[in-house]
Amino acid sequence: MIVTVTMNPAIDKTVDIDRLERGDLNRIKRVELDAGGKGINVSKTIKELGGESIATGFVGGTSGTIIKQVLADQGIQTDFVEVKGETRTNLKVVEEAGEVTELNEPGPEVSEEQLEDLLKRLDGYAKPDTLFVLAGSIPAGIPTDIYRRITEQVHGKGAKVLLDADGPLFSESLKAAPDMLKPNRSELERHYQLDYRASEQELVSMGEKLLDHGAVMAAISLGQMGAIFLTKEKRYRCPGLRVKAHSTVGAGDALVAAMAYGWNEKLPIETCIRLCMGASAGAVTSIGTKPPKRSLVDELVKQVQLLEI
Repeated sequence: MIVTVTMNPAIDKTVDIDRLERGDLNRIKRVELDAGGKGINVSKTIKELGGESIATGFVGGTSGTIIKQVLADQGIQTDFVEVKGETRTNLKVVEEAGEVTELNEPGPEVSEEQLEDLLKRLDGYAKPDTLFVLAGSIPAGIPTDIYRRITEQVHGKGAKVLLDADGPLFSESLKAAPDMLKPNRSELERHYQLDYRASEQELVSMGEKLLDHGAVMAAISLGQMGAIFLTKEKRYRCPGLRVKAHSTVGAGDALVAAMAYGWNEKLPIETCIRLCMGASAGAVTSIGTKPPKRSLVDELVKQVQLLEI
């Protein structure tokens, strides 16, 4: 079973324009609205890949009701905690040349009682065959050690954790040894306090340090350059696939979804990696934050190269 935790969901509003003109009028050519937030995006992609998950976290107001309804319409089970205030709306401005400008709201504040409610629900799902996906930012009122606390809590019942977070959320969580990790290049460079662009070998070395913390798999996403996948036994570099990109938003979430789906389906590591690369590449062709179609992912999987390093 896969449980995705989205502390700070959003209505993703994606607008297409020719070119962003600061301080001037910009005419929108197309608008897309999606239920979003990293964990929710993961659940949507898992569903498209043919798997099932339970989407949890916090929602509030009319936007929160819309998110629950949209996921229900897609056949995704939800178990959100209701909070006061309105779930945020995130604006993503996509220029014709491919540049993306994101304007993300902070989201409603969460009380200690509401947090305890969520932790109790997560505890109820925790068992050895459960994978929790902890992904994305947190709203006001939530401490930055929350992912570490959740990891420790569910580990106590034998469950596993896949972490996709940045900054203190990432650093704190490493103390609890998440089972799988998906940092991108810049997140890893910030964590190790590099003030320059790391080489491939340096990225591999940093990834190996993550495995030393207890992770069984680390995927380092490199944007259009592809990704690096590391386990205790194997190291692979996968070049990026050539696709007609609309927006890079959601590519990392699709990769995480494929990692989670691969774990749940007990896929061989090479099969899982190919699926990760196909799903991630497929996601950049989607409009808004919609998941890539499984048929497209299957076509892209055929192009994936696994280069041992």
